[in-house]
Amino acid sequence: MSTATITSKGQITIPKEIRDSLDLHTGDKINFIIDDQGKVSFVPVTTNVTTLKGIVTKPDKPVSIEDMKAMIRVRGRRL
Repeated sequence: MSTATITSKGQITIPKEIRDSLDLHTGDKINFIIDDQGKVSFVPVTTNVTTLKGIVTKPDKPVSIEDMKAMIRVRGRRL
């Protein structure tokens, strides 16, 4: 179990083994969550969706709304 001390400014240092386990780095953000029993957990904030821009290439030709709806109907029947 890892332990941290609260400073006079209310800050803590996350122990290295926890930072390594969660792949946390300088500048990363975390969310604190309090459950119904008062237990506090924290989780890394996920990457902003804007950082994903450019990962998926544009299609060769535009896809119409009608084509999208038709494909949804076809694929939806398979479920």
